[in-house]
Amino acid sequence: MDGTLTIRASLDGDYVHGESIAVNGVCLTVAASDGESWTADVMRITLDTTALSGIAVGDRVNLERALRADARLGGHMLLGHVDGTATLVAVDAQEEWTDLTFDIPADLERYVVRKGSIALNGTSLTVAELEGTRVTVSLIPTTLEETTFGSLAVGDTANVEVDVIGKYVEKMLGERA
Repeated sequence: MDGTLTIRASLDGDYVHGESIAVNGVCLTVAASDGESWTADVMRITLDTTALSGIAVGDRVNLERALRADARLGGHMLLGHVDGTATLVAVDAQEEWTDLTFDIPADLERYVVRKGSIALNGTSLTVAELEGTRVTVSLIPTTLEETTFGSLAVGDTANVEVDVIGKYVEKMLGERA
């Protein structure tokens, strides 16, 4: 991928220049739009530190518009500031759900707790199991169908954003010590 990304999407088609939209959890800014698609400039650091560089023409992506102040928060607070990438290491498909297990970077493990929140490819998910750097999330059929998780295979990477509150608490407590 070069320094631009063009997305064809039907999120009402009213993309505004300067609007923030998360693509697989990466906050990008609309640089241009034509009602059917929009384009964002992507910095080198973003390509180097996220899974966006692996996107190919025609790939599905998860999209999330910025939360309006008068809207319900239906997950946890996400900023679109990706902390790293995780590798899918196991898929366990059951009748009513599918467990996906990811290996996350070791330096992010301290921000993840069992039954806490983690964002993978921009989707707020509950941590079902945590064993070292292995994070398992259980996904219902609706999540598998409405996101890109249903098409992930072992070895694929996903963007990870850990809960920002834990990072702030750690920083504040560290400054007090």
